[in-house]
Amino acid sequence: MFGRMKRDVQVVFERDPAARSVAEVLFCYPGLHAIWFHRLSHPLYLRGWILLPRLISNFARFLTGIEIHPGATIGEGLFIDHGSGVVIGETAEIGDNVTLYQGITLGGTGKEKGKRHPTLGDNVVVASGAKVLGSFTVGANSKIGAGSVVLKEVPINSTVVGIPGKVVWHEGRRVTGQPGSMVDLEHNDLPDPVAEMMLCMQRNIRRLEERVEQLEGELKK
Repeated sequence: MFGRMKRDVQVVFERDPAARSVAEVLFCYPGLHAIWFHRLSHPLYLRGWILLPRLISNFARFLTGIEIHPGATIGEGLFIDHGSGVVIGETAEIGDNVTLYQGITLGGTGKEKGKRHPTLGDNVVVASGAKVLGSFTVGANSKIGAGSVVLKEVPINSTVVGIPGKVVWHEGRRVTGQPGSMVDLEHNDLPDPVAEMMLCMQRNIRRLEERVEQLEGELKK
């Protein structure tokens, strides 16, 4: 238990340059507190207790602004930055070394039973305000852009942006994926699909203009 708690503190120092001291991390990081409350409630939930784990979860939400259902499965090395407004559903599964920013939702899309929340692979980064909704998998080493709404499966080593979310980068950057390795937190370094579409249209228009000029020249001859 103490080894896992020590690792949780190390994760904060690895991914947040604002962290100055162990005391600050222990007392001032609600994401860390929410994870520890979940570590307490999750085993109780697995034993078939319902009310007590939910009470612990609600108390944690009151203190931290982060709601993690006690049924959610969370791997090692999770970091919730700031965390206000984060919601993690009952059947969500989170791999190792995952980073979640404030305002994100790992939720469902209806009243279906069974697995209805997403699964995040190792080293996934979900940026501020993103919504990942449904019982699909976000592949390892992927990034979800800020404000995106992801409704379908994401391949490994991908970047998703937009509403609805679209894969705009795949296998374009190597991440080692080993526990304790450097996690790619550059969630602001994302391609702009609208700008890329405009550039594509400009290139096509230019090619059409050149073709028209060529045809006009042939007609004149």
